[in-house]
Amino acid sequence: MYKLKFLGKALNDLKKIDRPYQKIIKEKLLILAENPEALKSNIKKLSGTRDDYYRLRIGSYRVIFKREEKKLIIIIVRIGHRKEIYFSLK
Repeated sequence: MYKLKFLGKALNDLKKIDRPYQKIIKEKLLILAENPEALKSNIKKLSGTRDDYYRLRIGSYRVIFKREEKKLIIIIVRIGHRKEIYFSLK
């Protein structure tokens, strides 16, 4: 089981999202922490970024995260709507 670690921007992003979507996102993140293979079809590695970032698709929202396999930590970098989230990574 992985531990979830949120960066400050990710927490701010989550607070700006409507409550019903916040609940869904939190549920999916808990599933991701317990068993990343369960959400395998919704996870893709992002190309064109400096780090090894992945994105988790949750409806029209995206969670950008980074995995540290040795420490079993998933670092949540950003959370946002699909129209805006990728511009914040550049």
